[in-house]
Amino acid sequence: MDLGNQSTVTEFIFIGFQFKESIQAIIFVLILFIYISLLVGNIFIMLTIYHDPRLHYPMYFFLAKLSFIDLCYSSVTVPKMLVDFMYEKKTISFNGCIAQLYFFHFFACAECFIFTAMAYDRYAAICKPLHYSSIMSRKVCIFMVVATWIIGFIHSNIQTTLTLGLPFCGPNEINSFFCDIPPLIKLACTDTTMIDAMIVANSGIVSLGCFLSVLISYIYIISTILKIRTAEGRRKAFSTCASHLTVVTFFFFPCVFIYMRPSTSFSADRIVSVFYTVVAPMLNPIIYTLRNEEVKSAMRKLKSGKVFFQ
Repeated sequence: MDLGNQSTVTEFIFIGFQFKESIQAIIFVLILFIYISLLVGNIFIMLTIYHDPRLHYPMYFFLAKLSFIDLCYSSVTVPKMLVDFMYEKKTISFNGCIAQLYFFHFFACAECFIFTAMAYDRYAAICKPLHYSSIMSRKVCIFMVVATWIIGFIHSNIQTTLTLGLPFCGPNEINSFFCDIPPLIKLACTDTTMIDAMIVANSGIVSLGCFLSVLISYIYIISTILKIRTAEGRRKAFSTCASHLTVVTFFFFPCVFIYMRPSTSFSADRIVSVFYTVVAPMLNPIIYTLRNEEVKSAMRKLKSGKVFFQ
């Protein structure tokens, strides 16, 4: 596609956050701390799962993939945001904006489907324990991960192609801190009603479809847990799902709020965007380690070096 025929805009300006200089320095330090914590936490989880044989089964296989996606997902937007805060130059080229949009939706879609795979894994473990090993075989797990990347590729290509079909010839100020579809298509020099509807429909199929799949899985899971006779048994069964249910809630609710409606602006949009692009990926490793004794034990061994000599 000849972008020159579609747009006369060569760069965009982010106007998502405007702070005084003193407050901007505090925000920069805070975001930098969160991002470093995100990197360290997710890398540590991946290393722990890779090196500890006790964690080589589906639940942790998917957790390692989630940690990798969280790293990539946040790295699409956060480093650019930090540079903008540091140099007070909140601009991005047209091609850079499209690339950021593409990879953001690629990893966001992959995260949706990894959460869905993790919910199905918990469903199989709790509702079908006698058939768990055959239901969640290694081939099935690998197939789910490959399907996650393929669907993410298709989704992001559709979203990017629809956006590239719009002409950008006038305003170039994006009311956000990164290039995303809702604030970007509002700058198009044409009626975007049809494109907006197609984009919302595509996002809805992904986010709402995954959310409903997770919800249905947990309806069956909770129903099965309530049938367990002992309180201790119910507690142990629920504890294996609580971490996943928490991070799913943190991820899907903001996504549904942002993408399951036409591209209209709300004052809360920017705060919600910061939460699901920066804060939620940092919380994922914290939530999983705080609530999971196996992961905490494996991490202690990794830090002490014992896991390398087992």
